[in-house]
Amino acid sequence: MLSTSLPAPNTPAGWLTYCLFFTNHQQYMQDAIVKISGLSHRYATAWAIRDINMEIGRRGIVGLLGSNGAGKSTTMNILCGALNQTEGKIFINGIDMRASPEEAKKEIGFLPQNPPLYMDLTVDEYLYYCAGLRLMPRAQMKAAVKEAKLRCGIDHFSSRLIRNLSGGYRQRVGIAQAIVHKPKLVVLDEPTNGLDPNQIIEVRALIREIAEDRAVIFSSHILSEIQLLCEEIIMIESGKIVFSDSMDAFNNYVEPHSMLVRLENPPLAEELLRIEGVSKVDFLTPRQLRIYFNGDQDISERLVVASVQQGWRLAEINLDKTALDEIFKQLSAHGK
Repeated sequence: MLSTSLPAPNTPAGWLTYCLFFTNHQQYMQDAIVKISGLSHRYATAWAIRDINMEIGRRGIVGLLGSNGAGKSTTMNILCGALNQTEGKIFINGIDMRASPEEAKKEIGFLPQNPPLYMDLTVDEYLYYCAGLRLMPRAQMKAAVKEAKLRCGIDHFSSRLIRNLSGGYRQRVGIAQAIVHKPKLVVLDEPTNGLDPNQIIEVRALIREIAEDRAVIFSSHILSEIQLLCEEIIMIESGKIVFSDSMDAFNNYVEPHSMLVRLENPPLAEELLRIEGVSKVDFLTPRQLRIYFNGDQDISERLVVASVQQGWRLAEINLDKTALDEIFKQLSAHGK
């Protein structure tokens, strides 16, 4: 990162150098919505994260992947201004998070893993409340709330109590509160967790749409979710980044892997093998099976579609934890 400690010179040539420096620095800060350098945080006697460096562009979806205890949550909390770092710098849209936290936070919309919903409020009441928390002028609230509802497909539920919405629509309300103030960066923590297969597909489509005109950080511990949605991926393990690159580059490191699946009305293995990309099927119990596939990024979605069409009643789908550990091991070995 460019230093800002350059002293003001006293000669015409020096002033030219001085002006060029700050012009270049301003352009540098405008190239990305997020710039993090040397980010470290210490809890008591242990470092949770160490020397994290990353840049995130102004549009598209970046996946933040990490196992439990890897440092992913610490990084997200610091990024959103909920926790002060021990070392390092964070700039959000060119604003120093530590020096100007209120200004930086105006650029961020955040949906935590458990959405902060008030069940006894209507959708409209809740979104107006959230807009007020963001210090939005009252004259702008009506249009902003309307736009967020339309964007998230909940306009027809304006007067509905949040407690009376399905899990999928509650998640849509959670996303609406994250974008109501029109932030340039949206951070989503496990946004598809706990949803049924159809709701997951709908929320994925919504996330793709809101990423068309802003940056989205999509945090998950499920690799297949990251692969389906993200153009870039950042993997954190043991408090350090082990991979940061495009999804295409990442796929060069991923060996064929497997998923643990639960079907309430499972078909014969032969039917599952007809799904494009499925290479092997092992039944662990009458309803629980392990499906091996060849790295195809769309296999999860194909399985969901086939389950709905054939009435297999898909209840659970998860990337095997051992496979994810092996991927971390491979990437660490390659020095990525």
